Amino acid sequence: MDCFRETQLGQIARWLTNQRILLYPEERSDFQIPRAYLGNSTFGEPKQQLAPNETSERDNLTGNVAEQAGSIESGESGSLSPHESPDLARITTRQDMHKICTKEDLEAAYRETTLQQTLKQQESRPIQPTKTSDGTILVTWYTTDDPANPQNWSFLAKSNVVFQMYQYVVVVYMGSAIYSASAPQFMEIFGVSQSVASLGLGLYVLGYGIGPLFLSPLSEIPAIGRNPPYMLSFLLFVIISIPTALINDVPGFMVLRFLQGIFGSPCIATTGASLGDITNLFHLPYLMMGWAIAGFIGPALGPIIAGFSVVAEDWHWSMWELLWASGPSFILFLLFLPETSTPTILYRRAQRLRRLTGNPNLKSESEIEQSNLSPSKMAYDALIIPWKINALDPAILFTSIYTGLVYAVFYSFFEVFPLVFIDIYGMNLGQMGLVFLSVTIGVAVAGIFLFCFLHFHVNPRMRVKGFEGPEQRLIPAVVASFVIPVGLFLFGWTSRSSIHWIVPAIGASLISAGMITIINNILLYVALAYPKYSASLFAGNDVVRSTIAFAGIMWSGPLFRNLGVDKGCTLLAGLTVGCIIGIVVLYGYGAKLRARSKFAI
Repeated sequence: MDCFRETQLGQIARWLTNQRILLYPEERSDFQIPRAYLGNSTFGEPKQQLAPNETSERDNLTGNVAEQAGSIESGESGSLSPHESPDLARITTRQDMHKICTKEDLEAAYRETTLQQTLKQQESRPIQPTKTSDGTILVTWYTTDDPANPQNWSFLAKSNVVFQMYQYVVVVYMGSAIYSASAPQFMEIFGVSQSVASLGLGLYVLGYGIGPLFLSPLSEIPAIGRNPPYMLSFLLFVIISIPTALINDVPGFMVLRFLQGIFGSPCIATTGASLGDITNLFHLPYLMMGWAIAGFIGPALGPIIAGFSVVAEDWHWSMWELLWASGPSFILFLLFLPETSTPTILYRRAQRLRRLTGNPNLKSESEIEQSNLSPSKMAYDALIIPWKINALDPAILFTSIYTGLVYAVFYSFFEVFPLVFIDIYGMNLGQMGLVFLSVTIGVAVAGIFLFCFLHFHVNPRMRVKGFEGPEQRLIPAVVASFVIPVGLFLFGWTSRSSIHWIVPAIGASLISAGMITIINNILLYVALAYPKYSASLFAGNDVVRSTIAFAGIMWSGPLFRNLGVDKGCTLLAGLTVGCIIGIVVLYGYGAKLRARSKFAI
């Protein structure tokens, strides 16, 4: 019920009934104000009955938790003393990562996550809020199983959030490549070159790389939260899709495609934040892996969906299909996606408690942080910090370039597949679209291996030995760095009529499997090695990755036409072979590189 109340549908129901249904705890007549939130103030008589025995529970609870959870320090065992136990109000999530400045902080975050998992198996207890030196009482969760906490939502509620995020990602990413089926007709009708026609794909990709720099920081403001930027940008995406499907002007169409990319961009940078809101640090990599899979499956579905319809109708049909997919997706999103941001939920709780008690000293931690947040600081973090770190930290510069290169190789598929499967194997546009199923197969197989790596290797070792360093997350990426050039050689040198088309399709599967593994594990490495700057670095990586992919879309057509598919793939394979050295060095010497960095832990 708490999850449903936070959806737009729940808020609409509250508005229509004048807040008579789906009440917050503070709005109920039987609500007992926790004694700790009254403090020693003289703000008048409380409006509700006080909850008894609120302040005596915490010490016993933290001691019991410490005894049961034990220490996860590497090579040690034992129990934490009560005073070493973490604040029960805190559950370390992705949004807390910017507060982590040292390796010890990160180790403590994982240790705290272990303790919180133990707490969920115990009886619910009240949580004592923190009181600052100036008398401010920091509003937090009332109990260890507070249903308002997204971390405590039911499996069904969390599954709804995950589903909403994934379907959003699939639709927006599908919007990039769905146009590729229209490109041949676009060239014929408007008399433009392939390079101009490729802008319809390239500008969309560029747009959703640039958009997060401006839209994602808004979701970190507690007074705004996650949902308003999602809803407004997705609504504009759907609205812009209408003229995009109707227009018959080349410059206008390109501008609209760029705007589509910008307004679809929150799914790239902010989806990870939403997933991090509902799960802990141990489980988040599983959800992020699913997000990465959705991000690759979406573009692969585009040519499959539009391949037959564009031939039967006209080039506009792919844009209509994008509208038909995004419209219902937006309605589901609007009605059923709850607000997941912990800072926003607690910010609103503090407002309700102040109204209820008349005590102006009741504030959420996020509210205090927001008061110190300035537009210039937000702009600096979003627009300057990523490039500063890329310029001064070779490891980050390499990860940005490598993920950009593999992303460019992926989007070059939409330029080279017609040359192979239509020109060489004589398929029609619809049949060629079906070959993109090889991409989804490769991504799915890679997802299975990544799941096994996390479930049977990383998390068990971390629970026993503690945090061993972010380089452990690069093991799959090291393996995948060899898979990509193998796939490129296989695709390039078997694309000939004398060899069955399934062989280059297998090469495409290998490339796709390698790419999702590289991008997924490099981003995990960045989050753990540079936690304080991870949000800025993710935004910067989005820009670099999408910019290089845009360039890849523009040069892949001339590259393969002039060199041929075999030599063109050989050139790309050579570039990825060079990156093998970089990823191996990052894995083997990452700890020494981090020790020399001003930004890493």
